[in-house]
Amino acid sequence: MTDTVITPQSLTQDQLSPVALKAQFQHLLEQQKQDFLANVPVPELVYQRSDYMDALMQRLWQHFGFDQHPHLALVAVGGYGRRELHPLSDIDLLLLCQGPLDGYQQQKLSELLTLLWDLKLEVGHSVRTVDECISVGLDDLTVATNLQEARLLCGSERLFNALEHRVHADDFWPSERFYRAKVEEQKARHRRYHDTAYKLEPDLKSSPGGLRDIHTLAWIARRHFGATSLREMSHYGFLTDAEYRELNECQNVLWRIRFALHLELRRYDNRLTFAHQTSVAKLLGYRGEGNRAVEQMMKDFFRTLGRIGELNKMLLQIFDQVIIDNGRPGQIDILSDDFQRQGNAIEARKPALFQARPDTILDMMLHVADDTTIDAISAPTLRQLRTARRRLNHFLCQQQDAREKFMALVRHPNALHKAFSLMHRHGIMSAYLPQWSQIVGQMQFDLFHVYTVDEHTIRLLKHMRLFDDEANRERHPICCDIFPRLARRELLLIAAIFHDIGKGRGGDHSEIGAIEAHDFCLEHGLSRPEANIVSWLVRNHLLMSVTAQRRDIYDPDVITDFAKEVRDEERLDLLVCLTVADINATNPDLWNSWKRTLIAELYYSTQKALRRGLENPPDVRERIRHNQHLAAAMLRKQGHSPRDIELLWQRFKADYFLRHTHKQIAWHSEHLLHHQSDQPLVLVSKKATRGGTEIFVYCQDRPSLFARVVAALDKKNLSVHDAQVMTSKDGHALDTFMVMDQNDEAIPLDRHPRIIEGVAKAIEETGKITIPRRRAPQKLKHFTVKTQVLFLPTKNGRRTLMELVALDTPGLLARVGAVFARQGVSVHAAKITTIGERAEDFFIVTDAQNQALTSEHQAQLKTALEKTLSQAK
Repeated sequence: MTDTVITPQSLTQDQLSPVALKAQFQHLLEQQKQDFLANVPVPELVYQRSDYMDALMQRLWQHFGFDQHPHLALVAVGGYGRRELHPLSDIDLLLLCQGPLDGYQQQKLSELLTLLWDLKLEVGHSVRTVDECISVGLDDLTVATNLQEARLLCGSERLFNALEHRVHADDFWPSERFYRAKVEEQKARHRRYHDTAYKLEPDLKSSPGGLRDIHTLAWIARRHFGATSLREMSHYGFLTDAEYRELNECQNVLWRIRFALHLELRRYDNRLTFAHQTSVAKLLGYRGEGNRAVEQMMKDFFRTLGRIGELNKMLLQIFDQVIIDNGRPGQIDILSDDFQRQGNAIEARKPALFQARPDTILDMMLHVADDTTIDAISAPTLRQLRTARRRLNHFLCQQQDAREKFMALVRHPNALHKAFSLMHRHGIMSAYLPQWSQIVGQMQFDLFHVYTVDEHTIRLLKHMRLFDDEANRERHPICCDIFPRLARRELLLIAAIFHDIGKGRGGDHSEIGAIEAHDFCLEHGLSRPEANIVSWLVRNHLLMSVTAQRRDIYDPDVITDFAKEVRDEERLDLLVCLTVADINATNPDLWNSWKRTLIAELYYSTQKALRRGLENPPDVRERIRHNQHLAAAMLRKQGHSPRDIELLWQRFKADYFLRHTHKQIAWHSEHLLHHQSDQPLVLVSKKATRGGTEIFVYCQDRPSLFARVVAALDKKNLSVHDAQVMTSKDGHALDTFMVMDQNDEAIPLDRHPRIIEGVAKAIEETGKITIPRRRAPQKLKHFTVKTQVLFLPTKNGRRTLMELVALDTPGLLARVGAVFARQGVSVHAAKITTIGERAEDFFIVTDAQNQALTSEHQAQLKTALEKTLSQAK
C-alpha cells in the first residue's frame, strides 16, 4: 500500500473548508483506487477509509468546538460502527447527549452536517439521550441492531459507557426475541429477492447469500454470546476454523466486488446491474472476448453467494437449537438405518456416511421426497455433506447405484416438492451431473431472463409442481388437465433439467442439450424411444412458444407443419407442459392471458389435426360456414334480418370469416349494420379478449392506414400484440388490433372514448405520419440488438412472410408501419412479440397490387427498415 495516507489531524483551519476537504477526499479515492489495482487486500482499504473518517470526525469535533462540551459524545453506528467503509458507504452518526441541545450546539451541529453533505457524503444522523436511544431501540429492530455496533469516536466516555451498559443489558432485546426478529427480518429480505441469490442483477448486500447474511450471523452471535467478530464465533465452537476461514474468504470476495462497484458509481448503490458489470469485471482483472469476463466474474460471485447462503442456514440452525431449544434435541423419528428426522430437518445417523457411501446422498433426497414436511438438512449433516462434496473424486452419476437412485427420485410423485431445490441449494446437482456444474451461476445477457441458467431450471421444475394442484387451474387450465395424467412424467423432468444445460458453451444450446440428454437417458436405463422423446423435447423446447407467438396460427398450413414436427399427442402434451413452465420460470411477470390464449389455441388446433390425421387437412370452407352460421344466429337474435346480414357479408372475403371467431364477426357486423355513413368506425371491446383489448377499425382503405393506426395507439402508450389487416371486396379496411396497456393488461373502460377519438382522428389525417418520441428506458442503453429482416418461404407464394428482429425502442412498430407505407407495402397480419430488450415481430405483407413482394422489393424494404431503425436507436 502507498504510504501517503492523509492525516486529517494535521489539517489547518483553512484546510477544513469544503473545497480543500473535497480535494483531500479525491486524493484518498485516487490513492485507494491505485492500491486496489495493485491488489492491496480490500479489508486494509476498508479499514483505512474508516480510520481516515474517524480522524476527520475527531478533527471536526474539535474544529466546531464540541470538545468544549463534556456531556456530548459522537458515536459511529451501523457499518461505520463496524469500521466497514467502502468508497460510497453511508456515514451513520449518533450524537449522544445528556439532555436537549442548546441553540449554540444545534447551530454547530448544523454546520458540521452541512460540511459533510457538501463533501457529498451520505450521512445518516440522530441526536438522542441514552434513554431515548433505548426507548427508540426497543421499538425499532434496525436501531437496536445499530446500537449493538456503536463505537465511540470522540467525546464523553462516561456517556458512551452508560449507553453500552444499557444496550447490552438482558432486558434490552433479550437474546431469544432478538434472534427470532433477525431471522424473520432475513426471511422478509430474501422474499424481496424471490428467495434466490441467482438473479441477473443481484444486490451485493441484500440478496440471499449477500453481506447481510454474514451480518445477521454476527449480530445474533454478538447478542447471545457477546462475540464481536467471526473469529470470536469460532472460539465458541459454533463455527469451525475451516468455516470461519470460508466465511472470511467469501466476505473478502464480496468486499472486493463492492469496492470495485463503488469506484465505478457516483451514487451509493449495491446492485450489480448490467450497466456496471463489464466495468467492474475489468477493474477486478477479469479478461475475455465478448461477455466472457463478466461471465467469469458473475460465476465466482454467485458461487460465493451460494457458499454464504449455505453457511448462514447451517449456523442459524445451530443458533436455533442453542437459543430457542437451550441445546435440547427435538423429537427424533427413525427413517432408516442411515437417516432420521429431527423437527423439519433430515439427519444422517452416522458421522461419515456420505464419505463412505456417496450414493446415500441420493437416499437422503428420496426420504425428502417421501416426507413433504421435511424442508431442510440438519446442520451436522450439512457439515458432513459439505466435506463429502469436496472429497468426491468423481461425479455421482458415474456410480450405478447412484444412477438407479436418481431415476427413482425422478419417478417419485413428490420429486418436484422440495428435493430438487435442496439438491441445487446444497451442491448435490453439481456433484451428480458434470453439465450442471457448468451452468451454476451462468449469466444470461438480456432483459428477458431474470435468473441464471441453473436457477431458471430449478424454478421450471418447481413450476411444474403447480400443474398438479387444482388451485392453479385458472392460470394453467391445459397443464392442470394434462400433467396429472402424464404416463411418463420422468421424461418431462429430464427434458426440463437438460433444456438449457448447453448454454454458455457456444453453439446452439438446444442441440448441445439434446445430444447430452439422449446419452444421459441411455446411461440411466431408459429405452432408445424414450431417449429420443427426451432429446426431441430439449431440441424443440422453444418450438411451441415461437410458433404461438411469432407465426400465423390461423393458417392451416402452419398448424399442419407444427403437427408434423410434434408427430403424436404424447409429445404435444409433454411439450406444452415444458413450454408453459419454461415461460413462467424465465420471468415472474412474463406469463399473461395473452400468452395463455395463444398457447391454448395452438395446442387445441394441433390436437385436432393429430386426431383427424395429417393426411386429412382441415376443410377451410367448413370452418367458414361454421363461423357464419353461429354469427348469423347471434345477429338474428338482435333483430337483424337474414337478408341484411347476407348483403353485408357479400362484401367480405372468405379470409375474414376464417380468421375471426363467430363472436368477433357478430360484434363487427352488429355495428356495421347500423353504420350508414362514410365516416370511419372504431370499436373497442368492453370485455377483455385473450387478456387484452380488441380494437376494430372500418374505413376506406389506403396504403398508410396501418402505420397511422399503430402510431395513434403508440401515442396512447398502448402496445399492439396482434393485428389482422383485411380489405373488403369494395375497398374498405376491416382491421383488428389486439392491444394492452403499459402494464400488459386490458384497457380500462374510462379510456375507451379517448382511444376511439384518437384513432378516428389519425385515420382522417393526411400528410406525414407523426411518430411520438419517447425516451428509451435506461436499461436499453446497455444492450445492442442487430436489426435483422428475414423473408420466410411460403407454400402458395401469394403473400410474403417477414420476420423482424430489432431493439425494442419506444415507437418501434409505428416506425415500421411508416416504412411499409413509404415502400408501398400492405400489411395483412402482424404478430408483435417482445422478449426482454428484443422485438421479434412477424408480418404477412403484399405490394400495392396485393401480390407477394419481388426479390428486388424485398431488398429495398430490408434496406429501408435497417436504415430507419438504426437511426432511431
